[in-house]
Amino acid sequence: MAAAPTITFPRRVLYLTEDESELKAQLDGATLSYDEKRALIGSISTDEITPGWVCYYYDETLARYSLIGLRGGNVKKDSIKSGAFGVIASGISKGCGSSRETAPYSELKAGVKLVVAKSIEKIYRQNAQNIGLLTSTDFSLLPRIERGEAIAMSEFTQGLDPISAGIVERGGLFAYNRARLAGEVSPPEVTTEARPMTLCEKILAAHVIVDARTGKTGAVAVKPGDAFFARTDVRFSHEYVTPMADALFRAEMGQDAKVTEPESVFAFRDHLTFLDLIMPKAHKDMGLQEQAAELATVQESFTKKQGVKLYGEVHRDGKLVGSEAICHNKVIEELGLPGHLVLGTDSHTCMAGALGCFAFGVGSTDMANAWFTRDVRVTVPETARFILKGKLRPGVCAKDVMLHILAQPFFKGGDGIGKVLEFSGDGIDHLSLDERATLTNMAVEAGGFTGIIEADDVVIDYLVKQRGLTPEQAADARARIVKADPGATYLATFEVDLATIVPMVATPGDPRNGVSISELGEKNQGGVKIDIAYGGSCTGGKKADMDMYASVLQSALDRGQKVADGVHLYIQFGSQDIRRYAEAKGYLDVFEKAGAELVDPSCGACIKAGPGVSDSAQQVTVSAINRNFPGRSGPGKVYLASPLVVAASAIAGRIVTPEELAAKA
Repeated sequence: MAAAPTITFPRRVLYLTEDESELKAQLDGATLSYDEKRALIGSISTDEITPGWVCYYYDETLARYSLIGLRGGNVKKDSIKSGAFGVIASGISKGCGSSRETAPYSELKAGVKLVVAKSIEKIYRQNAQNIGLLTSTDFSLLPRIERGEAIAMSEFTQGLDPISAGIVERGGLFAYNRARLAGEVSPPEVTTEARPMTLCEKILAAHVIVDARTGKTGAVAVKPGDAFFARTDVRFSHEYVTPMADALFRAEMGQDAKVTEPESVFAFRDHLTFLDLIMPKAHKDMGLQEQAAELATVQESFTKKQGVKLYGEVHRDGKLVGSEAICHNKVIEELGLPGHLVLGTDSHTCMAGALGCFAFGVGSTDMANAWFTRDVRVTVPETARFILKGKLRPGVCAKDVMLHILAQPFFKGGDGIGKVLEFSGDGIDHLSLDERATLTNMAVEAGGFTGIIEADDVVIDYLVKQRGLTPEQAADARARIVKADPGATYLATFEVDLATIVPMVATPGDPRNGVSISELGEKNQGGVKIDIAYGGSCTGGKKADMDMYASVLQSALDRGQKVADGVHLYIQFGSQDIRRYAEAKGYLDVFEKAGAELVDPSCGACIKAGPGVSDSAQQVTVSAINRNFPGRSGPGKVYLASPLVVAASAIAGRIVTPEELAAKA
């Protein structure tokens, strides 16, 4: 009998300790031994592992900059690569935030073989599995590794579904798929018997590939833990990721490989459109301006070669003004339908859950595979249900609801990682599609797999108005609506009385740092002064958000108020359609009279790539974006808030609600 496979790691472990002197000492050559009492940094986001500018690279150059954005500034160029670290250990929620595969890839290519953390975010873990980087939450491995002990590979596959285990054992997704396509391995058959299913379980059951040769889909039922490959309806990527996925696609499938069914594949030039406006001279001197421009060039070449629709740049009067749309806004405007399985190379792909889609983000390897096979591997997640009851009080919106939910112990402790957030209840009936999209968009900030809301008349009416559906097309969309079964099993159920929600902010560092604005004011006498107010991104750049900005700013103008001296207010549209809406409503005039700078569509400041970024650690921003991890929007401090609060704060010069602003006028 052959011996069970084992792996021996380089003994040097990098402990990402909260003690900066200990961390610096390790980077300077010292070696620490395992100490269970040592405090380790938690919630290390992918923005810290590979900051936005590092992602202009999509090859092994990434290894030179791994973890260069880590808070404290101790990690320098080549620190990880030259340190000969075989293992990296950290606290809770490793790899939170963006879905960028560059993060684990940079660690792997810097020589790291294993990442150990108290909890590991879903997308980061899957990306790590796909490229052959081992992960574990078992800290007892560390002293064994330090002793030079060989660790059985089974310790890294324990508890994994058969597909994930097979991918880990074979060193990555492509190796597994080669074996799968050659008939050497077969995904397990889904044998779950009929059972009441949640909304996501029903959508996944309909998309299970039961016969890869014929393309037949549909299983009787699925349950949490079932693993399979599922057929996608929409696949999209943006210029940050398309080049890396294209390189992987051609390397694995051949230089002449073709995307399968390109009519359901889409590409977006939406992340770096305004990068030239804010790129620091130091980065230009590094050649990053040309490196970043190459991303768009490579993506355009890919789309032309493959016959893929590209939502690109927009010119007005012969001048580049922005992008056609941020990908998530356009998926809702044009591409997704109830019951669809939507795959995107961005963590906020889950925004499409507002249409009743099962939508989630993946990395470059998953997308490259999906271009060829049109499928994606899925392990059925558990679902946490949020029953929203009643109506929101005036001055409160969906952003406040999400900041309240994210601040609950269930999410702050990491229990939401990899789970579906399903929103239901009569409170949903009172929310517009745009407001629902805020809920689903920010599900990933809880570490969630996705967020979803059952489609209803609000969704169908939106599709008819937005897309001009014929009665027949509207009937088809309605027929696609999937509803959860009575008696479905949920991991947890939470009731939220919307009437009790108050205006919220998330303090700098994590979207889960939610506090009420009144509490914030009590802790900061005189309020938190701001330098920047930013209204935009996929989350804060929708039509309903424009309504909110305009309502506050028009009231301020009526009182003779404008944006406070020393404050810069930016309002950025999520798509050109949203900009046209704001123009038709007369909002552009209101915004400009109030003193706002208008910015055409692009991810922009949300990813430190456009107007609205901070340029010093002393600056304070109040923002309608979805995440505020360290360094994501510049070196300054970022408070997350609703569009209403962003607009009111811009006028007041400090974080306030519209009611507070009006009362003190």
